[in-house]
Amino acid sequence: MIKLATLLEIPVICTTQNSKALGPTDPGIDLQSLGPLLLGTFDKTLFSMIVPEVQAILESRPILSIVIFGIESHVCILQTVLSLLSLGKYAVHIVADGVSSCNSFEIPIALDRMRTEGAIIGTSESIAFQLMRDAASPKFKAFSKFIKEVKESTKVSGEALLQGRVAPNPATDAEVASGGVVIGIKSAM
Repeated sequence: MIKLATLLEIPVICTTQNSKALGPTDPGIDLQSLGPLLLGTFDKTLFSMIVPEVQAILESRPILSIVIFGIESHVCILQTVLSLLSLGKYAVHIVADGVSSCNSFEIPIALDRMRTEGAIIGTSESIAFQLMRDAASPKFKAFSKFIKEVKESTKVSGEALLQGRVAPNPATDAEVASGGVVIGIKSAM
C-alpha cells in the first residue's frame, strides 16, 4: 500500500502505538520512500489513530475517503475506524488483507464489526484498482507492472489473514508495533 501511495501520489499518515514499550514501526515498511507524501508519523498511547495531530492534518485537507491498514485489527484499527465514522465526514475503507492481529481469530470479527458500523471492506487489489480508476491514466502502465509484481504476496497475505491458512507470525507482528496507516483520498472512491 505504501508503494501504491507513492505511485498514485496519495498522502499518508502513520502512527505507532507506544513505541517505547512496543517498539518502532517495522523498518521494512519504507515510509521514507513517500517523501513529501508522508504527512507525519506520530507515536501515540490512544488506541485510535485519531489523535489531535492526525485530526488537524485531516481537517486541513479536502479529504473525502480514507484507506486504513495496520495492526491490531481489533484494537487500533477498529477504534480508528469507529473514531472516523463518528465524525461523519469520510468514507472509510479497510484493506482486509492489510490488517492483522496476534490472534488470527480476531481479524474476521473486527472486519465484521467495522462493516456493520459503516466501513467499506475491500482487498488491497480491489482498493488499488478503485484508486487507479482508469486504464487510460498515464500512470496505468506503472500501476499494472506494480500489480503483477505484488500478485503472489497479495495472494499469500490474503490466504493467511482472511482464510486462516497460515497463522500470522506473532513475532513479526510484535516487531511492527500496534498502530496503523491512514491514506487520505481527496475524491470519493
